[in-house]
Amino acid sequence: MSIESVTLGDVVPDGAGCGSGPLIAVVVPLNFPGMTLETRELVVRFTRSALTTLVELGAQVDVIDISLDLPFSIDEETDGVMFLGGGDVDPSLYGHTEIVDNLYGVDRGTDERTLSAINLGIKLGAPILGICRGSQMINLACGGTLIPDLGEGNPHRGGDGEPMFLDDEVVVAEGSRLAQILSRSQVIVRNGHHQAVGKVGDGLRVTARGVDGVVEAVEHESKWIVGVQWHPEDTDGSAADRNALFSAFVEYSTAHAAAKRGMRITPAV
Repeated sequence: MSIESVTLGDVVPDGAGCGSGPLIAVVVPLNFPGMTLETRELVVRFTRSALTTLVELGAQVDVIDISLDLPFSIDEETDGVMFLGGGDVDPSLYGHTEIVDNLYGVDRGTDERTLSAINLGIKLGAPILGICRGSQMINLACGGTLIPDLGEGNPHRGGDGEPMFLDDEVVVAEGSRLAQILSRSQVIVRNGHHQAVGKVGDGLRVTARGVDGVVEAVEHESKWIVGVQWHPEDTDGSAADRNALFSAFVEYSTAHAAAKRGMRITPAV
C-alpha cells in the first residue's frame, strides 16, 4: 500500500507568515523510508502542533523539509532554530558498526543535512531547541553518540499492539535551564523512543533522565541550546508544559533578534 507523502500544506497552519515576532527556522524531515499510516499521522499532527504553537506565540516560521535534497537557508535573517523528530539516525554517523535490529526510517542524506543545519545555527549564535531526533542530532553535532536501541523492556515506548506514545516520568536536574522553564523537577512527558543519548557531546550537560537513568534532555553549558528527548508538541500531552518550553525559546529568539539590531531585551528565563 502506497503512503501519500507529507507536504508543507499538510502541516503549515494559517497565519504562519503573518507574525511580527522572531523568524524561526523549523527543520523537520516530513518524510522518511518505511513511513506507515501511523507514523505519517504522527508527523502531521506533531509538526502542525509545533508550528501552531509558535505562530500563536507571535513567531514567524520558515519550515525546512530536510528530507528533501534541496538548498536551504539558515542565515542572519534567522532568529532561532527548532529541530523536530523523524526517523532513526544512521548509527555509522557515530561509529556504531554492529547490526541494529529495530532501526526504522534511516536516511543518511537527511542526517547529514540536519547536522549541517545545526552547525549553521550554532555558528549564528541563534537559540536552538531540539525535540526527540532533534535533540539526538544536537548531541551528535557536538561530538556525542547515541544508544542505537534501548532493547527489550524499553519503558519509553509502547510495546507490541500498544500505541507508540505513552506517558513517561522524567526527573529534571535542579538549577538547569529546563527546571526553570518547567518550574519543577518531576514531569510527565509524552515519549515514544527506542534510541537515546549515549556519550554526551562537548559543551552539553544532561538536564533530565528517565527513572531508569536514560538521558531525556541536554542543554549547552553557555549557549541557549536545549534538547528534549520527549515530544512536548504531542497534543495528547501537557499544553502548559508545551507553551512554557516554546515560550522560553521564542523569548530568547526575540532577544537574539533584538541584539542583532543593537537593542537589549532580557528574557524571563
